[in-house]
Amino acid sequence: MNVLSRQINNIFFIFTLSHLIIWTLVPSLTNKNLPLDTIEALAWGSNLDWGFNKHPPMSAFFPEVFFQIFGPQDWVYYLLSQIFVLIAFYFVFKFSFQLLGNIKLALISVLLLESIYFYNFTTPEFNVNVCQLPFWSLVVYYSWKIYETKEIKFIDCFLLGLFAAFGFLSKYLFLYLLVSIDLLFIWLIFFKKTKRFDFKYLISLEVFFILLVPHLIWLFNNDFITVSYGLKRTGIEDSKILDHLKYPLLFLLKQIGILIPFFALIFLLIKKFKLKIDLKDKKLLFLIFINFMPIILMLITSIITGSKIRTMWMTPFYLFFGVFFVYLFQNQINFKKINSFLYGFLFLFFLSPIFYSYVSISQSDKRTDYPGKEIAKKIQIVWKQDFDNEIEFVTGDEWKAGNLSYHLKSRPKWEGYNNNEILNKSSQFICVDDVCLGRY
Repeated sequence: MNVLSRQINNIFFIFTLSHLIIWTLVPSLTNKNLPLDTIEALAWGSNLDWGFNKHPPMSAFFPEVFFQIFGPQDWVYYLLSQIFVLIAFYFVFKFSFQLLGNIKLALISVLLLESIYFYNFTTPEFNVNVCQLPFWSLVVYYSWKIYETKEIKFIDCFLLGLFAAFGFLSKYLFLYLLVSIDLLFIWLIFFKKTKRFDFKYLISLEVFFILLVPHLIWLFNNDFITVSYGLKRTGIEDSKILDHLKYPLLFLLKQIGILIPFFALIFLLIKKFKLKIDLKDKKLLFLIFINFMPIILMLITSIITGSKIRTMWMTPFYLFFGVFFVYLFQNQINFKKINSFLYGFLFLFFLSPIFYSYVSISQSDKRTDYPGKEIAKKIQIVWKQDFDNEIEFVTGDEWKAGNLSYHLKSRPKWEGYNNNEILNKSSQFICVDDVCLGRY
């Protein structure tokens, strides 16, 4: 490794470490309670299954692992989110270096991501969107390794199938990336015929579907409840004719708005904007498919169904936008303007946590202001007045009951909304404010 590579790697390390420390400390110091989605994931994790009423299991699995190690310490789950973000950053950096062959450009590709609020402001809340990030980057990375080589390795196909399954088990929208990559390979193999079909491709499919089997069985046994929830969130059941135009347009406008800071940073680097798109360029073709095809498919979904695409669903979709635009304008990047770019980057890098802190401290009616710990202490006192044993289960919505499951010392299992079957079997339980607690 030469001197420049060591310097760039050191800068990347400092950047990622700074990101991790800032975005672990800021919410830890300014929030009184964990965010809704994180509490929800911990509630599910207290009673792990192969799926839950809203989502598949992976977003509950990782918080539960951390809970078993660290217990109810809020900073741990902010740290968990940042670990997921940094794994994604690392593989974007690694992929970018392999594709661009220039470590300075690879670093810029990652630094650009700090201008997209999905990768800073929203990351303290560990949820299904954050959970997808490392697997999205890993699937792209191993797809690229298979795409650009003639000698396909078993391990690459195995890992691709593994991370694809983990991504899908984080959130079903991961399918948009998988379909986009499959369309690229199908087009190259069967239509352009520039790539030969290799039976090793089937390894990825086999691993993917084998890992999905337990969740698919769970889905059948639970009337596809997660799919129903997802469709309900889109508003597809109540869609009107005008929605087929309104929601796609709103979707596009929101994406443009989200990317304004990103394009502002790009502008600080480029001396002249000259577009030259060559679809015969193997690297560019791959970047187009992984960056734009998932968004196009999402747009088509909205147009056909009239469904509303929620902004946060797009969290992993822009991970490789920095790589795409750096590759597209690599010959027009003016390194004499690098200081302007760095000033812009640092401005956004520190603005986001400052703004997060201001919102967290100045507003007092947020979920993160909920006195979950205090309520749990009061509930514990009420319980001890009637019973000597520990609380083993809690029923109610994921927020109130989930907070009790998280904060109570006995870590009772969350048993759903109003689980009368559990209550009927229990001889020891109390109900307070739509939440019931008891022993099995």
